[in-house]
Formats: sequence, structure tokens, C-alpha cells
Amino acid sequence: MSDHDNPHGPVHDPHAPLPGGGGLVAFATRRRVTIAMITVTMLLFGLIALRSLKVNLLPDLSYPTLTVRTEYTGAAPAEIETLVTEPVEEAVGVVKNLRKLKSISRTGQSDVVLEFAWGTNMDQASLEVRDKMEALSLPLETKPPVLLRFNPSTEPTMRLALSPRQAPASDSDAIRQLTGLRRYADEDLKKKLEPVAGVAAVKVGGGLEDEIQVDIDQQKLAQLNLPIDNVITRLKEENVNISGGRLEEGSQRYLVRTVNQFVDLDEIRNMLVTTQSSSGSAAEAAMQQMYAIAASTGSQAALAAAAEVQSTSSAASSSIAGGMPVRLKDVAEVRQGYKEREAIIRLGGKEAVELAIYKEGDANTVSTAAALRKRLEQLKATVPGDVEITTIEDQSHFIEHAISDVKKDAVIGGVLAILIIFLFLRDGWSTFVISLSLPVSIITTFFFMGQLGLSLNVMSLGGLALATGLVVDDSIVVLESIAKARERGLSVLDAAIAGTREVSMAVMASTLTTIAVFLPLVFVEGIAGQLFRDQALTVAIAIAISLVVSMTLIPMLSSLKGAPPMAFPDQPSHPQWQPQQRWLKPVAAGRRGAGASVRYAFFAVVWAVVKLWRGIARVVSPVMRKASDLAMAPYGRAERGYLAMLPAALRRPGLVLGLAAAAFIGTVLLVPMLGADLIPQLAQDRFEMTVKLPSGTPLAQTDALVRELQLAHDKDPGIASLYGVSGSGTRLDANPTESGENIGKLTVVMAGGGSPAVEAAATRRLRSSMLGHPGAQVDFARPALFSFSTPLEVELRGQDLGELERAGQTLAAMLRANGHYADVKSTVEEGFPEIQIRFDQERAGALGLTTRQIADVIVKKVRGDVATRYSFRDRKIDVLVRAQHSDRGSVDAIRQLIVNPGSSRPVRLAAVAEVVATTGPSEIHRADQTRVAIVSASLHDMDLGGAVREVESMVRNNPLAAGVGMHIGGQGEELAQSVKSLLFAFGLAIFLVYLVMASQFESLLHPFVILFTIPLAMVGAVLALLMTGKPVSVVVFIGLILLVGLVTKNAIILIDKVNQLREEGVPKREALIEGARSRLRPIVMTTLCTLFGFLPLAVAMGEGAEVRAPMAITVIGGLLVSTLLTLLVIPVVYDLLDRRADAYYLERGRRMVGQRAQATGNTDGLEAL
Repeated sequence: MSDHDNPHGPVHDPHAPLPGGGGLVAFATRRRVTIAMITVTMLLFGLIALRSLKVNLLPDLSYPTLTVRTEYTGAAPAEIETLVTEPVEEAVGVVKNLRKLKSISRTGQSDVVLEFAWGTNMDQASLEVRDKMEALSLPLETKPPVLLRFNPSTEPTMRLALSPRQAPASDSDAIRQLTGLRRYADEDLKKKLEPVAGVAAVKVGGGLEDEIQVDIDQQKLAQLNLPIDNVITRLKEENVNISGGRLEEGSQRYLVRTVNQFVDLDEIRNMLVTTQSSSGSAAEAAMQQMYAIAASTGSQAALAAAAEVQSTSSAASSSIAGGMPVRLKDVAEVRQGYKEREAIIRLGGKEAVELAIYKEGDANTVSTAAALRKRLEQLKATVPGDVEITTIEDQSHFIEHAISDVKKDAVIGGVLAILIIFLFLRDGWSTFVISLSLPVSIITTFFFMGQLGLSLNVMSLGGLALATGLVVDDSIVVLESIAKARERGLSVLDAAIAGTREVSMAVMASTLTTIAVFLPLVFVEGIAGQLFRDQALTVAIAIAISLVVSMTLIPMLSSLKGAPPMAFPDQPSHPQWQPQQRWLKPVAAGRRGAGASVRYAFFAVVWAVVKLWRGIARVVSPVMRKASDLAMAPYGRAERGYLAMLPAALRRPGLVLGLAAAAFIGTVLLVPMLGADLIPQLAQDRFEMTVKLPSGTPLAQTDALVRELQLAHDKDPGIASLYGVSGSGTRLDANPTESGENIGKLTVVMAGGGSPAVEAAATRRLRSSMLGHPGAQVDFARPALFSFSTPLEVELRGQDLGELERAGQTLAAMLRANGHYADVKSTVEEGFPEIQIRFDQERAGALGLTTRQIADVIVKKVRGDVATRYSFRDRKIDVLVRAQHSDRGSVDAIRQLIVNPGSSRPVRLAAVAEVVATTGPSEIHRADQTRVAIVSASLHDMDLGGAVREVESMVRNNPLAAGVGMHIGGQGEELAQSVKSLLFAFGLAIFLVYLVMASQFESLLHPFVILFTIPLAMVGAVLALLMTGKPVSVVVFIGLILLVGLVTKNAIILIDKVNQLREEGVPKREALIEGARSRLRPIVMTTLCTLFGFLPLAVAMGEGAEVRAPMAITVIGGLLVSTLLTLLVIPVVYDLLDRRADAYYLERGRRMVGQRAQATGNTDGLEAL
């Protein structure tokens, strides 16, 4: 049978020279099994990698920020600044790549924040900072400085609350409950949860923590001339167990141990502190009086007894200066007490104990939370009956819902793209071939994500959702070209090869331009570069894989259509397997049989899948064809209208370009109306309310307000629970958040996932409740994920501290008077009540005292000192030594403190110092080692960019003070930095796209023509943002950068076809019209697939939609308008700028044909020329 008799075209010998030479496309169509096996292998590897990918909310963010946190319990902010903050700043201020140095000195704590340049190796920076910290010389009373790194992933994975099931009947019952809850959390539950896989630490907060309190009676110490240091030292020295080595006696070996740790409180009470000395002490006087009485009786027996007692006492105490023993209970009250409370935690108004569970850095959040839930379920039977465990926060729920929403959007987008393909092609097999590129590209991407260390998170999955509308573009163009090759009369195999090669350079160039736009993101500074790295990589990988699929799998599957499914030509055995000996022939035959079996089995599976697909198509096709007829009718009319309009546009280029320029200029004028924000905040099922009462407010009063709010709003509509923390919480991250006894935080958990409307209503009700507390400052915020800065932060600097304070108060007043700002706070508005002790050095010196000696005595008597730790079961309980409450509980009592222990004449503090009750700063802020005042506020009905401009205008019209400068910080500063780097990335993306196109076209002119699509895309993007009310943000900029690659694809395909036609001798105008006609359908198909692929992301309402929607809206608007205008503007610009004669292109075409013919050794083409 001849080739002409074969309805499926000529039968090719697989080892014959390939038409047009070798190459990837020819290899794919000839080696179908190889391509199929490679595809199956990559799918398998992708599915395996998918199971091992980490699942987190966000990518691993490496913020260039370090915080040196130093605690100095009881120290005032001014002392913290002088003794801690300034030395730390001087030490770490010389570290490389340090961009800004900020600090906050507050009561008992110093936070020095180091901001490095983006791109700094933070591991190396941490090592350098640690080296500087080791050389620090800080007061002995400070705790060792701790180096912390801010990272949203360091938020607790899960928070648990332990609360009593029954309300306490009395105060003593409440103490018993809180003590029991704390002990159960510390001794039992914490130890059972820490071994769970993925858990790094469990931090316990709230409740009552045991403490052994030694309250010294300073009057008794003074009578004994005994310093408080002696009591502390004796406790340390007596509570020891020390190994004494080993002893061998005969055949037995013994360990020698000194066992002297305290075993109970009575042993602590009876600890020997000292003895009464023989020089005038009460004990010695008593002994002498007793001896005198005995002598006065004249009784020898009495004298002997007195002498014996005196001798015995002397012998018993010979090692302690010959006096009577003085025990701790003689000079102090030793009792079981509780540590001074730093935090009170409440759930629904009831006091509770919190367990904050932190995961390991590289652990999977979802699997760690699942393991914790499973462990808690196992522990249910062991939980005491009067203890209730409530999960108040579980990050994995939000992550699972967010990822589920992204997956749903991706699936919907993919289905819509496939539907568009079928409506245009009206062919089930062609739709199946193109649709296959979608799962192959996406699943294979998982394998490369695993190799690059990426995780499944909102951003990376968002990238895959974006890719669903892009990965079919190349396949559509290739399949459409193959179909046109079949229409020219080529066989199935030749059409697959020729059609793919015809568009291969255009497809490659258009794909590379899309990939190239993501490279500049490497240079983007700020949170944008960190946040969108995963998304950019996943999109680029998926698109690159789709290019390979379109060059291999698509032509291979296209070559199957119309060919006998099971008709395979016989293939000669490979020479190395030709049997040389008779006994080897069965082996060779077996190998051939096995190979044939595998081939036939594979194609049998393919045949079954194809038959199944065709069966489904037969059922669905009638309905789909009806839908296609309805959908294609408007397209047909639009196509005819376009082809009629294009010649007119070519005749009137000035009108076309004038309208396009007017649209672009008008769009530029509309940009200021959009507003600007840093990054849209993710709406979660919770928000946080922070209440700051006047400085000096006791913890109990703060707790009372938090409890009042909980009881008042716990049953509000849409509210699931209210969780309050008064005082210090259980955070382990570096966020320099406000803390102290006057700070209360209320976490509002909304029912059913919450909504913006529920959040707004709850916020209004809470604000209304706070109207009865005019002295309180209120702040509402969502959980910090992308930045811990406040939206608006104004930094005031000046040398005169008085002027600085007045300027801060003036600016705060102006902001409060403006309805655009809420929760206004200033760091210089209120002071912290304090007792200042001002020493008289002359009077102290005359008494032989130094300032340091007096200060040390005050610290030990007022704040106290942990002398040792008492071992009880598996716990270590602090033993705190300080003056009894009556000696330190008031300002007058402080004045009466004895400050010269060990002296025969007690000296009161009032004799050597002035004790004054006054106010000092509650916080001291510094920037670049100088004091600053910071005024911060959240925004109401205003974007961040507009707020910055308004504040700058306020200050210009109402100058604050002479010598006071203003600097916008917070998110405003971050926005300015991000916009600057994103504009650079945008320009670099355009340049890289131009380079790729210039290399593909071997022309500097045609890429310039194609770049005219970019301003057209800006028109659509701005209009889309205006219509949807979205401000310009980092997310929108990423969408604009992505548009640079997308909108040039259509122009590349169009210009490439026009050049091909001109190389075949078609005149320029005719080539433009014919090129537009032939490429209109693939351009419209790829554009609609992309638009409908992005559409679910643009209208998404689930978790994480705030970050995905602005980008999708930007791309949809830009791509839609750009495509409509490109089909007219690009041909017009090409016609104007390309002045080369038609003969030039014809000659270039002949040269290219000749070069290809010489490369393949085929002279038929040359003879034809």
C-alpha cells in the first residue's frame, strides 16, 4: 500500500532520517514511549514530593531585624537607658550593614532593635552581634541579654487555656484553684506536650507560681548587727549537694556525696544564720546574769550548774565565735507564698492558665498541630476532673482553610480554562491534549518546589493558582499551529513536527519573557521580595515546565490522532543484542517479547483512556456544541468586525495612536485617586484590642477592666470567645510590644471564621464600652504577619527634650482632632510614678557609707534577691529574701530603711538621702543613639499614602517647634522603600523582556514595537483597580510586573507570524492583516484562558484572599484592555516604524530556508528556490 493509499499518511521508519532533521520535537513524536515514561516519572516524583512538602501559612520570612532584649527587674526607664540601653547601643552600633538603630527603655526592660539592609546574611549578623554582646559590661543585677529575631512563624502554633470548671467559692478557694492549675501545667501537661514531634517549647503563663518567701525583720537584724547579705549567703551555702568523689574499701567502691539540700520549710526556718557574739550580746548578757544569780545564792551546786551550762554553751558554739545560735526563724518569717504576678489571664471572665506552644523552625505547622490535637485527645482521661482545657488559638485551622481556598480557586480556574478551550476548538481530543498540560505542569512543579526547599503556603499555592491560567497558553498555540499544518495536507506525524517548529521560537520567546519578569524580584527589598519569592518561583517553574510539555507531550499526543492505535512497525533489534551464538537466540527473543509486551501494555492503557475520554465526549459533546455555538456567535461577529476595522486603522494611524495616548495620559492622572498601602492585611477569625491605662496603674485594676469587657461582650453576636491578658504575656518573639501592669490585651475570636462586618461591629461596641474610661488608650489590630510597625508612625527628633515633648503632644492633639486617625499614641504624653532617692554624699561619707552600698541595701530589702532554689519533686522553687512588707510597703517605710547593717549604730535612709514621690518617663525611645518622640496612629477610611501626605501637610501648615525635625517611619517608611525597589524591578523587567525579544527576532526594532503593549496594559490595570476600590500596594506592583511578561506574549505571536508571511513574499499591509487574522483565535483563546484562570482569585472571599485578589484584578484588567488595544495598536505601530522593503524580508526568508536545507543535507528546498 502506498503512502497515498494510507488514510493516515505515510508510515515512517523510526530509524530513517527525520524530516527536517533531528531536534526535541522530532524526538518526542518518534519516541512516544520514552516521552510517556518521562511524563509518568515526573508525575510520580511530583506526587511523592507533594506528600513531604511543609505546610505553613507564609513562606520562611527572614526579616533583617534583630532585637537585643535585656531585663533589669525593678529599674526605672531612665536607669534602663543609662545603665543598659546606651552601653548596648554603643557595642552593637558598629556591626556591618546596620541601617538603623532604635531602642525602647521601659520599666525593667531594654529593647535595642537593629534594622539591617535587606539581603544581609542574618545568621552572620547574629554572630557579629553576639560577639559584641559578650564584651558588654552591664550591672550584675541584669539578666543576660537575649538576641531575638522577629518572624511571624514564631507566633505560637497553638494556645491552650486551663480553667476551673467550677467558680471559686471564696478567695482561698480561688488561690487553691490557680495554684493547682499552674502546678498541673508546669509539672504535668507541659512535660507531656513538649515531646510531641515538631514542638520546640511550651511556655506557661498565668495562675499562681510557688515561691518560698523569707521576709526579714530589719530591726532584729540591726540588733544583731547582721547585714541582709549574710542571710542570703547562708541560704546559698547551706542548700547544696556536692559530689565528694569515690572511695574504695576492699572490694567495694563507694560514691562520696554531701547531701545537704533543704527538704522542707522547717529545715529552712531552722537554718543557722549566725550566733550572738560574746561582746555585749543579749545571749552573753543572759549568761552573765545567770552566773551572777548563782553566785549570790552562795550555793556551790548552783555555781557548778551555771559554770557547766556556760561551758557547754561555749563548747557547742566554739566554732561560731562562742555565742548562742541564731536561726533564720529568729530574724525572718519563712512561708510558702507566690511570686509577684506579672500577668493575669482570663477566658470568658474566669481566670485561667495559658500554655503557648511553639513549633520548631522547620516543622510543618499543620502536622505539628494535628499531632498536638491527637496527644491532647489521648490525655483526656488523665486530666483532673475539675480542670477544663480550651483551645483558644490553632494556627493550623486558618492555614488549612486558606490552602483549601487556594486549591479551590485553582481547580475552578483550570476548569474554566478547559471550558474555554473546548468552546473554541469544538473537539474533545484536542481539548484533552491541551488540558493534559495543566496537571502535568502543576504536579511536576511540586517536585522542583521540594528540591528548592519551598513549602506549601498561601503565596506558593497562589502562584500555582495563577499558573493554571498560563500553562495552557503554549499548548494552545502549538496545537493550533499543528491543526493548520494538517489543513495544508501534511500527514499526522509531519504536521505535529512542522506545526510545532513553526511556532517554537515564538512560544519560547513568549514563555521566556514571562519567566524573565520574575528575575527582578531578586532585587526587590523589603517584605515584598521575601513574601513573593515563593510565588514567583512556583509560577516560573510551572511556566517553564509547560514550555517543555508544549514542545514534547503536545506534538506526541497530536501525532496519535488518526493513527492505528496498535499498529507499530517492526523494529530491528539493536546491534548489541543480535545473537551471535545459537544458545543466545532464545534470550534475544525473550527480550524482544518483553519489550513488545511493555509497549503493547502501555498503548493498551493509552487506548483505554482515549476510548473512555471519547465515550464521555460523545455524551457531553451535544450539550457542549450547543454552548459553543452560542459562545462563538459573538466571537464570529467580533472577528469580522475586527478584520474590517484593522485596514481602516492602518490607514489612520494618527487617530489610533492619539486615542491610545489619551487613554494612557488619562489613566496616569487617575493614579492618585487609587491611594497606597503596604500590604493588605489578612483577615483572620480574630483581632486584638490593646488597652493602655495610665502609667502606674496596678495589675489588679487592669485585670478588673479586662474582666469587665469580657463579661459585657462575651455574648455579643458573632463573638465566639474573649481571651484577655493583663500585664506581660507569653510571647517569645522579638516584637517590642508594650507590656506592663497597666497594659491589657483582649483577643476577640469571631464565630464561623468572622467577617469584616462582624469585626467592625465588635470594634464599635468595644470602643463604646471604653468611653467610660477616658484615661485609657485603645488600639485595635489584626495579628501581625507582614510587619510589626504601626500604619502611621511619626518620629520627632531634636536636641531640646522639652521642645521635643511639646512637639509630640501638639502633633498627637492634631491627629486626634482629625477623623482619619484613631488610636493615637505618643511616647511623651505621660510619666510613670516613681520614688526617687537623692543621696547626700557628704552626710553619707561622714557615716562611712558610699552611694553604692546604700543602693545595694535598698535593692535587696525592697526588690529582694533570690538566694537559692528549693527542690520539690521535679520543680525548683525560688527562695526570695527581702524586707517584710511593713518595712517596705509605703514611702514612709522606705525612708525608715536601715542602710548600714552590721554597724552598732543603725542609720536610717532619711538621714542620708531625700526620698521624693514624683513621675518619670514611662518609656524612653531612641533612634540612632539619640532621644526621639514617636507619635503613632491607626487609619480610619484613609490609605497609607494619603495619610503620609496629609500629616506632612499638617506639619507644614502648623510648625511644631523650632529645632524639631520630622521623619515618617512605620509602615509608611516601609512602603516608600518597597515602592522604590519595585519601580526598579519594574524597569528591569521591561529591559529583560526587551533583551529576550531582541534575541528572538534578531532585531532591535520589533521588540520596541511590542513594548507598546505595556502602557496599554497600565490603562486596564488602573481602571480595574478603580472599579474594585483597591489601592496600589506591593501586591499590585507584583501584578504589574507579571503583566509585563503576559501582555507581550500576544504581540510576540502576532509579530512573529507577520514576519513569517513577509519572508514568504507577502507585502507588509497584507501580512499584517493576514497575520492578525491567523493569530486572532490563539490570541483570544490564550487571553480568555488566562483571564478565566485568574477570575476565581479576583473574586475569592476565603482566607488569604486579601493578598491574592489585588494581583489577579490587576492582571485581568491589564490583560483584557491590552489585548483589545494590542490587536489594533501594534499593527499600526509596526506599519509606521518598520520601513524595510518587502524585498528585504523575502531575501531573509530565502537565506533562512537555505541555511535549514544545508543543515539537514536536503537540497530540494534550494532547488525549489
